[in-house]
Amino acid sequence: MTETDELKSRDEAVSSAVEEGVPAGPSVPTREQAYEGQEELVPPPVDAPPQQDEVIAAIETVFDPEIPVNVYELGLIYAIDLHDDGRVDIEMSLTAPNCPSAQELPQMVRYAVLSVPTVREVTVKVVWDPPWDMSRMSDNARLALNMF
Repeated sequence: MTETDELKSRDEAVSSAVEEGVPAGPSVPTREQAYEGQEELVPPPVDAPPQQDEVIAAIETVFDPEIPVNVYELGLIYAIDLHDDGRVDIEMSLTAPNCPSAQELPQMVRYAVLSVPTVREVTVKVVWDPPWDMSRMSDNARLALNMF
């Protein structure tokens, strides 16, 4: 049997199955049925300004690779400026000028904040004045690092 004959045979088998009435599979629920009883999640309007709590939550996902505490709890974030047009300006420091993560931490913060739906642009500036010290750490960070 040639390939062409094989294809014709398959087509005929499919056609006869359709004509005989192959039992239908399970019905697909409508959108209303699928989400019945569930709260609909509505994304924020495109022109909504970023919210500080959302930006902070995003920053809290960034951890210093050498310390098991996020950069916000470590006190490395000095300022967060939110603008109505979706821009966010962040000033942050590092634990030391020769920090091995000096290149990657600001980029990690930038990418984390860009994940917030209402954020359009993020600028992260590393500042050294005032210098970071352990007094900037939150109580949670001190507890995690046994520094009480």
